[in-house]
Amino acid sequence: MIVATSERLRFRQAEEADLKYIMAVEHEPVDAQFVIPYDIDVHRAMLNGDNTKHFVVETHEGEPVGFVIVSGLENPYGELEFMRIMVAKQGMGYGKETVGLLLKWGFETKKAHRAWLDCKPHNTRALHVYESAGFVREGLIRETIQAEDGTYEDLVILGILDREYFAQSVPTA
Repeated sequence: MIVATSERLRFRQAEEADLKYIMAVEHEPVDAQFVIPYDIDVHRAMLNGDNTKHFVVETHEGEPVGFVIVSGLENPYGELEFMRIMVAKQGMGYGKETVGLLLKWGFETKKAHRAWLDCKPHNTRALHVYESAGFVREGLIRETIQAEDGTYEDLVILGILDREYFAQSVPTA
């Protein structure tokens, strides 16, 4: 089921058959350094829950280019968490378009009040995309996650409010 579309991309509700692709993208070494990969059972449990959903990001021709996980769909205060934004095909502007489509879907379709995400500080490419889309750095959680090598890593928290999203979406004269 297609849930959102942009100029080149669309979000399709992920299904059990998509888990192999999702796992491959998430465990790709170039991407895995920026997340703590889940095992397949975690993905399966969140795949089509009431509060959390996986979407495959694909071209209009059906070619997958990544996936996203959104949580907070049942949050009574209208707060969405973008848990994962993973783009497998880099250097083509898909990341920027994916974030824009997530924001549009979250604020215009789901009527969210706030959206937030976290990002490792060394993921400068993603931080640039998020901030360009209107996210504001809200804080740094120091040494909050433990990497596979046992070291602790920080997370940058970024958020955007509905009024900030709509203010930047209004065409200027």
